[in-house]
Amino acid sequence: MQFWNSILLRAFKKSARTTLWLLKIILPISLLVRFLDYYGVLAFLADFLDPLFVFMGLPGSTAIVFITSIFLPLYAPLAIIASMTITLRELTILALMCQISHNLPVESAIQARTGTSFWAMTALRIVTSIFTGIVLNFILPREMGMPVFAQTDVAAMTTVADVLLLWLKSSLHIALLIVVIVFTLNLLYNLLEEYRLIPKLSKAVAPLLRFFGLPASTAFLWLIGYIVGLAYGGALMMDQMKEGKVTKTDASLLNYHLAVSHSVLEDNLLFVALGVSIWWILGVRFVVAWVVVWMRRLILRLRFGDMSFKPDHC
Repeated sequence: MQFWNSILLRAFKKSARTTLWLLKIILPISLLVRFLDYYGVLAFLADFLDPLFVFMGLPGSTAIVFITSIFLPLYAPLAIIASMTITLRELTILALMCQISHNLPVESAIQARTGTSFWAMTALRIVTSIFTGIVLNFILPREMGMPVFAQTDVAAMTTVADVLLLWLKSSLHIALLIVVIVFTLNLLYNLLEEYRLIPKLSKAVAPLLRFFGLPASTAFLWLIGYIVGLAYGGALMMDQMKEGKVTKTDASLLNYHLAVSHSVLEDNLLFVALGVSIWWILGVRFVVAWVVVWMRRLILRLRFGDMSFKPDHC
């Protein structure tokens, strides 16, 4: 009974609220995109942006996906992707770009409340995602499989009713995916919290933090950021800063890491479910986070000099 009340039931309730909130955002956007496609707006956008996105190995039509990800959670661009014709190679590049730059108004604002500049975090993530897309275009194999989403029934979209029917089919698929992933994550976090496993896991990741150039004091917050993302992690970070467990400089350095690599469970599950390799996603985000933090430490070292620079407080 205790397991049901404290873990399962709590996960059900929180998942239901989160899912409804996400669907209120995602479903209208996906319907809007369907109509933009129906009336030829996406085709126009594709022609206009194709010269820019070609450097990232992407057709101009995918610009709507990246732009949407900047302003909204990952579920929104995911719904748009499901309505497009896209190859696995293109999806892999888009997945990494969207994972680095998504929901910026909310997540950058949260990071700003923990002492890091809103505009610095926003600029860092957008620039890093574009640079990552360019690099991936050079290193990814040219042949990575057939299109994972192929809209073979586009010709049948001759009426508004056809558009609504296709939107309904894709919406049901996305809704089911959201329900499964959100509930799984909530259940996992409740289990870790109930059995007090998070502090033990924090100690276990200490060597990994040293590799990433992060202070040991940020272990617990790093783990939370990777499990449940920036929103909840940011709230805990503010609490720990008030209690004096984490300094402002340590929190700022962690923010640079989490800005480009966080919520690896949820973010990865979304795209792995569509066929993207988990190793490409994890590997690229880890490398980018490593580069960003050590570059930040180098900048601080040059700015304040060797006497002022302290490895554990940067």
